[in-house]
Amino acid sequence: MPVTLSQSSRWFARPLALVVAVLLTVVVATGFLGFRYWQERQAADLLFERGRQVLETLDRLRTLIADVEAQRRGYLLTLDPSYLKAYGVSDESVRRDAQALQALVANDPLQNHRAGHLALTVAAKLREIDDIVNTARTTSGPAALAMIRSLDEIRSQIDQMVDHERFLGVDQERRAKALEQRKAWLIATAVIVVAVLAGVALALARFEAKRRRKATEENVQLQSDIEERDRKIRRLVDANIIGIIIWEVDGRILEANDEFLRMVGYDREDLTAGRLHRTSLTPPEWRDRDERTVAELKRIGTAQPFEKEYLRKDGSRVPVLIGGAMFEAGTNQGVGFVLDLTERKRAEEALRQSEERFRTLVQFSFDVYWETDAQHRFVHQEFAETLADAPAWGSEVGKTRWEVPYLEPDAEAWRKHRETLDAHLPFRDFELARPAPDGSKRYVSVSGLPMFDERGRFVGYRGVGRHITERKRAEEALRSAQAELAHANRVATMGQLTASVAHEVSQPIAATVLNAQAALRWLGAQPPNLNEARRILGQITDDGKRAGDVIGWIRALIKKAPPRKESLEINQAILEVIALTRGEAVQNGVWVRTQLAEGLPPIQADRVQLQQVILNLIINAIEAMNGASEGSRDLLISTAADASNGVLVSMRDTGPGLDPAILEHLFDAFYTTKSSGLGMGLSICRSIIEAQGGRIWADANKPCGAAFHFTLPLEREETAPAEHAGPMQAV
Repeated sequence: MPVTLSQSSRWFARPLALVVAVLLTVVVATGFLGFRYWQERQAADLLFERGRQVLETLDRLRTLIADVEAQRRGYLLTLDPSYLKAYGVSDESVRRDAQALQALVANDPLQNHRAGHLALTVAAKLREIDDIVNTARTTSGPAALAMIRSLDEIRSQIDQMVDHERFLGVDQERRAKALEQRKAWLIATAVIVVAVLAGVALALARFEAKRRRKATEENVQLQSDIEERDRKIRRLVDANIIGIIIWEVDGRILEANDEFLRMVGYDREDLTAGRLHRTSLTPPEWRDRDERTVAELKRIGTAQPFEKEYLRKDGSRVPVLIGGAMFEAGTNQGVGFVLDLTERKRAEEALRQSEERFRTLVQFSFDVYWETDAQHRFVHQEFAETLADAPAWGSEVGKTRWEVPYLEPDAEAWRKHRETLDAHLPFRDFELARPAPDGSKRYVSVSGLPMFDERGRFVGYRGVGRHITERKRAEEALRSAQAELAHANRVATMGQLTASVAHEVSQPIAATVLNAQAALRWLGAQPPNLNEARRILGQITDDGKRAGDVIGWIRALIKKAPPRKESLEINQAILEVIALTRGEAVQNGVWVRTQLAEGLPPIQADRVQLQQVILNLIINAIEAMNGASEGSRDLLISTAADASNGVLVSMRDTGPGLDPAILEHLFDAFYTTKSSGLGMGLSICRSIIEAQGGRIWADANKPCGAAFHFTLPLEREETAPAEHAGPMQAV
């Protein structure tokens, strides 16, 4: 709407008031400075006048003193009475001027003191002179000289006061010059301020004229904008982006755009005929809400948007979002804005169905869905309905991982998992165990993905968990079957080594018999050779221990016992197996060589299972080279430190080698290259090595033959685990 003159006056009054305030401030400041200057000027003039009067009085007093001196001295020298014709007049003048001088310098402490002292001195000297004059006829010339010297003291005091007053006069002249200079600066400042104020007033006048022109132009532009806005509103109504209606408070709809008519299924003829009414368009269950909206419109003039439904002409319903406002206070007409929510409701329904499908997927695919925040506190958990012993709903929400009871995995597995969590990396199939209500263990496999906000900040994890207790039991059964199969494999292998076993056992027994016979001979000699008998008895003891060790090792190898990890030297375990297979190697013409690294640290493994792997690989190498008709039959067994912080064992033979095409399936179960083999030996070897935390593989030996390698991890030091959070909670 146009800017009125009163608005313009109010706008102009603000800078004008500021200018007036500045002007008044400047006038007051100038008046104050002028008044101060006037006061200082008056004070300076008074001081100057007082100084002038003091100097005049002192000059007059000096003259009077000189007259008194001339009169008395003339009389004393000549005793001529004519010199005393003015006797008493000069004395009174001196006293009067001395008193006047004392009044003039009353405000100057130093001069006042000097004037007082001068007055006293003058009075005393005048009395002395009177006494001398009265007795002049009986005194001589020296009395006159004494009188003159006494008056010299008075003149000296007068000179001191004159000098002081002149010094004060110089200072007063300097201050007068400073006041004149300040007066010049004050006048210049006043001229500058007046000029500046005149310029500001001129600028404000020009600015006001310019502003008035601009206001006129803005009024014209505003009127044009209003018209343009009306056209835009009309275009908005006609654009049919949202439904727009004009209604009366009683419910009659006066005007509506095509979008609203489309929503409710009516046409413009129905609108013109007055068939559109809020009551007829609103389902019964929504009419109470409409009444509250009407009351809100009457009270505050606007109605906040809310959702409701309209009845279409065909009887169906359309969900809408509606809000409105009254045109003016006191009227009964207003405008309403109606948004069709059909598509949004469909999207919400689709989202709900998608969530239901997701929930169904989780229910049938996983046992739990979980979410955590950046501090690893659970914020959401959903458990499958089939989960019999699930925690109470919400009992673990808000807790950190370490606040939930758990049975954590081994320290190394947890350390690796914690590194993954700290690095905000995804993880998969992290296994842990928790106690079940019946005291057994419940195994869970947990997988999770990190979540980040739009700025890339870590906000938590989202993941699923699956019960794997049955799988664990199946794996345990499989391991038991594999142990049975491995035991059978060891027993079968020992059957192949009957000759070697008999040789390893019979050799120390035969040596024991021979040594016993020799000991008897040494004891039967005359005299008995006890030293030799003692030495031979020691050899018998060593042979017996050797035979016992061989039998004990063979019993342990064929004994069916559960796996047991222990600390052992890999080189010693290899030498024990080589000793057992020495007869088999000699029988087949195989030369077994060793290249064992010294100083290897101990490993943590099951001795029986590890020696079964070494035994199988040696027997396989001997059998492979037994089929070779040409060339030497060499088997090189070596150990070394592995680059992955472990121990590497390699066995290289000079047999026919391996076809590269079969390397991929060489360790598969029931896969064999022997006509009489079962295909379980190498599969069992791989299971044993992997169970010990190692890896086994095969490749070609240069220049001929095959090479088998396996690695084993070093023995870990037993240390107390550091304080840490619990494992990933899944159920």
